[in-house]
Amino acid sequence: MKHELPALPYDYNALEPHYDEQTVRLHHDAHHKAYVDGLNNAEAKLAEAREKGDFALVKHWERELAFHGSGHILHTLFWDNMKPAGGGPATGLVAEKIDQYFGSFETFKKQFSAAAVAVEGSGWTLLCYNPVFKKLEILTAEKHQNLTQWGVTPLLALDLWEHAYYLKYQNKRPAFVEAWWNLINWDDVNQRLAACLGK
Repeated sequence: MKHELPALPYDYNALEPHYDEQTVRLHHDAHHKAYVDGLNNAEAKLAEAREKGDFALVKHWERELAFHGSGHILHTLFWDNMKPAGGGPATGLVAEKIDQYFGSFETFKKQFSAAAVAVEGSGWTLLCYNPVFKKLEILTAEKHQNLTQWGVTPLLALDLWEHAYYLKYQNKRPAFVEAWWNLINWDDVNQRLAACLGK
């Protein structure tokens, strides 16, 4: 079954003024769709290789699968992690765990923002649950297909590729990061964490 571009959970202009309609439309309809199309193409090419028993290009298509698959997964999380009139301090279970592992929400926010601004080139900053260490961690993925913390579950994702913010914020990544804090859907983050903890 082919992967499909999921509809946004809100209107294109619903995240204004922090995230502009033009960028949301381009980011979702063009960039995210390109990942979905690339993922479907890679899976089709790998299926064809299996049928023919010809694996000469397996390295290429598996890299394409990793790149586009990761892009699709992380973008889907990115859209769901935001909502109109979102933001504010974390709530519920995630607020508890942030206090436990980072000391306070403000300390968490400072560390997450600093990590986001410091991502070299393009990439992501993620709040994740690590089931091995049984704790929350902030991780960065500068090449999202090479995220090597294999066991973690991403809970909150911030896209730092320039296509995510350049039309409105140009090269002012810190301003985009600061605006994004006004959009976080803590209900979504809490649901993801609760699933990780079996609650």
